[in-house]
Amino acid sequence: MNTDNFRNIGLIGRMGSARVVETVRRLKRFLISEGYHLIIEEQIGALIPGHGLQVSSVKMMGEVCDLVIVIGGDGSLLGAARELAKSDVPLLGVNRGRLGFLTDISPDEMEDRISSVLSGEYIQEKRFLLDVHVKRNGEPIGFGTGLNDIVLHPGKSTRMIGFDLFVEGHFVYSQRSDGLIVSTPTGSTAYSLSAGGPLLHPKLDAIALVPMFPHTLSSRPIVVDGKSEIKIVIGEGNEIYPQVSCDGQHHIPVAPGDTVSITKKPHKARLIHPTSHNFYETCREKLGWANNLVN
Repeated sequence: MNTDNFRNIGLIGRMGSARVVETVRRLKRFLISEGYHLIIEEQIGALIPGHGLQVSSVKMMGEVCDLVIVIGGDGSLLGAARELAKSDVPLLGVNRGRLGFLTDISPDEMEDRISSVLSGEYIQEKRFLLDVHVKRNGEPIGFGTGLNDIVLHPGKSTRMIGFDLFVEGHFVYSQRSDGLIVSTPTGSTAYSLSAGGPLLHPKLDAIALVPMFPHTLSSRPIVVDGKSEIKIVIGEGNEIYPQVSCDGQHHIPVAPGDTVSITKKPHKARLIHPTSHNFYETCREKLGWANNLVN
């Protein structure tokens, strides 16, 4: 049964995947049979000749859609979230990737789960993003946004980076390492986890600062208030030109002496989940935690 809340539904699919295209076709047939108006992302639409649907860029979907369904992996949903956060349109993920922390509907149960969501049975949550501004001699040279993380790293170099870290204007430390991961709670199950960072519950208003292979045994991850301004000053003595990456998808080259400032984005991403969604159950399933050892 069609609901008034989600009359216009956008479909976004990960490029380069035959499984995604097949799932888009299947979802298209299902949603049209249920009486919904569909808008398909223009690139994936080009892979489905004769689809007969309205097409749109991802960014414009925020203006015309009541709900956007993303078919792919978590990376696909991260890209959609960065583009659509300002529009406040809710996102629902169908997993055609690997882990699927964010895209939590499996293709096997797609029609049943999406039908329940469209009838009003869902959980909604808001996830904050991070904005990064890079300045050189006081002049802005780069900007980016990340839902998972902002990462300072050496790029293709194998040499360490020297930098100073400040939180809310307070000097924290000088460090030589492979870089620093500045992670949201959403990103705490991603790259940050691989580097030994803490898991943060999605409802926390907190940011994790996780050093990457620091040149000291005493350097540990730090969790700070989500409203904090994080500032990284790239040391003048560095002989390499590092990079700042947003969700591993958008990259900004930086140079010795540059200042990297990271703050919470004013707009949040809206995520929709089936009512069965549970953070701890997802961690058990995706991270291989023990289950029911106590009888």
